[in-house]
Amino acid sequence: MVRASIPVREFTSVSDDSSWQPEVTRPLGDGSNHPMSAALALTPGSCSIDELVLAAREGDRAAFDELVHRTHADTYALARRLVTDADDAMDVTQEAYLRAFRSIRKFRGDAQFTTWLYRITANCASTYLGRRRRHQHDVLEEEHPLTDACPENDPEAAADADDLRARLEAAVAELPPKLRAVVVLKDVYDFSHSEIADELGISESAAKVRLHRARHRLRLQVFPLPGEVGEEGSNDAV
Repeated sequence: MVRASIPVREFTSVSDDSSWQPEVTRPLGDGSNHPMSAALALTPGSCSIDELVLAAREGDRAAFDELVHRTHADTYALARRLVTDADDAMDVTQEAYLRAFRSIRKFRGDAQFTTWLYRITANCASTYLGRRRRHQHDVLEEEHPLTDACPENDPEAAADADDLRARLEAAVAELPPKLRAVVVLKDVYDFSHSEIADELGISESAAKVRLHRARHRLRLQVFPLPGEVGEEGSNDAV
């Protein structure tokens, strides 16, 4: 999976948000402090994701900030694919972490923390795009090519791969937002059809239809067959 380069602008710690609840450890039923919080206060970087989540659920702000640090790159990459603009993606990422912080005590662990966070990010992106459409017409933004951190040794092969990647990323960016969201969640983040339907507030059959249309458009754009033309006027009502 190719990741978008992270903008220079520094991500604001969730700890700086006024909604962050006070301080690290909170008493359990017997009045003692949670032992995980005391350990994290010393070495949060040495704990596993599961340990950090457990401590964050108990109100440990250092644990949640460490979760932000470890997951920010992938969360931003998803937001960037969904909204395409770098600054908009940063706003979506910030909102996703704020929502995650406010809901962390409700996280039951039925799915991995990162999967739960990706769902929140997708929901934030959908809300953001809907709010933007209410204020302005959808305008195709200039494509920002993604950087490849591991170029191939063969310069000619690397150039071909870079060209294909750029064409595919540009084609994804040009999809209508509701088609782009489905294809990114399914083909990049491996969400199931039912999970996509839940996150986007649509039926599972609608998710399948949108995915089919998105993939068809991408093939027409990136790998057109002789005599094929684009479907600029196709119906995207589903």
